[in-house]
Amino acid sequence: MKYLAPVLLLWVLVSLSDAQCYVKPTPSGDQTSCQDDVDMTWHPLGSHWRNSKCMDCDCFSCCAAYSTPTQFPSDCVAVFDPTACEYIVHKKNDPSEICPVFAAVG
Repeated sequence: MKYLAPVLLLWVLVSLSDAQCYVKPTPSGDQTSCQDDVDMTWHPLGSHWRNSKCMDCDCFSCCAAYSTPTQFPSDCVAVFDPTACEYIVHKKNDPSEICPVFAAVG
């Protein structure tokens, strides 16, 4: 029972965070490589890679390689560029005019 409060607190804090990361199952002791769960490609232990979903990964975790804009002017729109792995925020009626971003997550 004495561990219930810290566990609940940790659960609440994790649910409030938006770090855009996740932990992968730990490879067994005799493995020398691991598989990317998106692209199904194999990588040696200790290596780092970026998969097709713009996630920077190693054999133990993956995190988004981009930040997601959360606050910008209402006459603007955020559009994700999967080739560059980034959001471009521009005017809704003029894509050549870039808008300021006041807050982002990731």
